[in-house]
Amino acid sequence: MNSLNSILLEGNLVRDPEQKTLPSGSSVCEFAVASDRFYKQNDELEKEVSYFDVEAWSRLGAACSQNLKKGRGVRVVGRLKQDRWTDPEGRQRSKVKIVAEHVEFKPQKKEGAAGALAAAEEEREAEPAF
Repeated sequence: MNSLNSILLEGNLVRDPEQKTLPSGSSVCEFAVASDRFYKQNDELEKEVSYFDVEAWSRLGAACSQNLKKGRGVRVVGRLKQDRWTDPEGRQRSKVKIVAEHVEFKPQKKEGAAGALAAAEEEREAEPAF
């Protein structure tokens, strides 16, 4: 029986996505997402930012590479994956990343308040979730 390994993350891209083709022929798109958390401490509102590495494979990765840019909002549904390796100095290393199974692109912000809502609605209809 599999254990539960599921994550839902919302945030903004901190850099443009990077598309790679592996020697096996598989393609992967890698990007990083910043997610804010607000909380009160001593009657003051505090902000905590966390950064997460995400990888999307095959068609999902191609769609992310074509549609995402730095600053764009996303909602990612996926699973956590831990990579482990030994560095050149012989130390054990590990890194946890998110493997995307579904990515929703949030509407891009348009200039001018009058057309912003209409533009957001158009984008919502034009950009399917993968």
